[in-house]
Amino acid sequence: MNTLIKLEIVRALRNKRFMFFSVIYPPVLYMIIAGGAGSAKVPGTALNLNLYYMVSIAAFGAMTAVLLGNSERIAKEREKGWVRQLRLTSLPGRGYVMAKIAAAATVSLPSIVLVLATAGAVKGVRLEVWQWVAIAVATWLGSFVFAALGVAIGYLASGDAVRPVAMLVFFVLAFAGGLWMPLTFLPDWVQNIAEWLPTHAYAGLGQSMEVGDAPRAKDVALLVGYLLVFAGLAAWRYRKDTRKA
Repeated sequence: MNTLIKLEIVRALRNKRFMFFSVIYPPVLYMIIAGGAGSAKVPGTALNLNLYYMVSIAAFGAMTAVLLGNSERIAKEREKGWVRQLRLTSLPGRGYVMAKIAAAATVSLPSIVLVLATAGAVKGVRLEVWQWVAIAVATWLGSFVFAALGVAIGYLASGDAVRPVAMLVFFVLAFAGGLWMPLTFLPDWVQNIAEWLPTHAYAGLGQSMEVGDAPRAKDVALLVGYLLVFAGLAAWRYRKDTRKA
């Protein structure tokens, strides 16, 4: 499994389009969105817009890397027969799923760090050292949830359908979870739904730490629950695909 993880990381780092959209694009997007946001307070929170969007765009960038990247690569690997070849090895289904999740989450880390660095160096965001570290680590660990979702989508959708399916899931979760704009700007029914979405809980980890608090137990529990569901779905689809081969 370790060998597969290393191979996946090297493949991702060599993909220039992947590196641009998952590593370079998020800090640029943060500058565009937060550039005119200033230090105005987000209604209903103790955060200003610079802080709010720092965590949201870091989460958005990590999701781009692990969800979209994972789903498309897996669907293409299935079509080309690479997954079939892996089944001939001693690698178990859970090993394949965990390798994909771990590799995707690893390459999401540069995106998170760059967004945080941009916020501090360009937008003047000031936090304690422990807050910077805790936000980076929490955002990275939270990305495992969406890496698992990417693996599941890669097995649920065909090669032709995987991109629109993954994009639809990605944008719905990002919008309804409050990554693009504060939930207080959205209708009440969207806010009620967002409370149970993994993206809202994901951003909530860093937002709690930005004000000096520990992550909410509800956010942590939701993310752990979604991780188990998505990883289980991915492993089930892998085994089902194996029986068809």
